[in-house]
Amino acid sequence: MSETRVHLSKTEPAAYQALDEFSRSVGRICRENGIDDRLKEIVMIHCSQLNGCAYCTRVHLDRAVTAGLDIDTLMQIATWRESGVFSDRERAALELAEAFTFIHEEGISDEVYDRVGSVFTEKEYAALSWACVSINAFNRIVIAGRYPVPPRRAEASA
Repeated sequence: MSETRVHLSKTEPAAYQALDEFSRSVGRICRENGIDDRLKEIVMIHCSQLNGCAYCTRVHLDRAVTAGLDIDTLMQIATWRESGVFSDRERAALELAEAFTFIHEEGISDEVYDRVGSVFTEKEYAALSWACVSINAFNRIVIAGRYPVPPRRAEASA
């Protein structure tokens, strides 16, 4: 098994820069349409967890802490259906994140669309959808390239 992989962002930086700019514009769209950083980061983490992308999970955990999420909430994202710590908006966003991540299974079902659409405005739904598209794209690049996630040094995590 090859440990060294083509690093897409280094081999074709123009394509990666375009994806990065797309991601930045998705962040602006989220903010402009009522999706705060807390909610966006919950979605980013969950998509990354579902895809098995440790690198993006770490990046977005750090951003989530900056956005004010506490350790209890962060630890329950993977088990959100059984947890009582999430608001109706957060639960709807997590459900949408799952539907987008596993879109190949049944698309966005009418049930999910109706449930999520009853919580979010059209603009909020669109912003969250673009956030899901963005992070799922990054997850695929990082997983394919096997980006390393080394242990943190003790002083960096303190």
